[in-house]
Amino acid sequence: QVQLVESGGGLVQAGGSLRLSCAASGLTFSSYALGWFRQAPGKEREFVAGINWLGASTYYAGSVKGRFTISRDNAKNTVYLQMNSLKPEDAAVYYCAAGRGMIVGTRSADFGSWGQGTQVTVSS
Repeated sequence: QVQLVESGGGLVQAGGSLRLSCAASGLTFSSYALGWFRQAPGKEREFVAGINWLGASTYYAGSVKGRFTISRDNAKNTVYLQMNSLKPEDAAVYYCAAGRGMIVGTRSADFGSWGQGTQVTVSS
């Protein structure tokens, strides 16, 4: 049974930083692409960032490129999302997801397992 547990969310002022972590279990972590999605109230869930199985390739939504960095530590079965220069529009519940294979996708359907989410609130 795959489990993904996010942590690191919270309240931050605009311009500040947060680092989200997602600890995984129940899967051969190094064999899967990973991603972060977010969902704000009244909006659809959207892709934020993804990383392939080796960590050699990363992908970002245009709205976060240059501000967010996704990384993974296969020895710790953990994926991270470093979020800098946060804006009020970044506020959402952030979800970690494990892909269906080694290559990262950007659609929800490309991911088979999801965490419970962690809330990020950005005050202006």
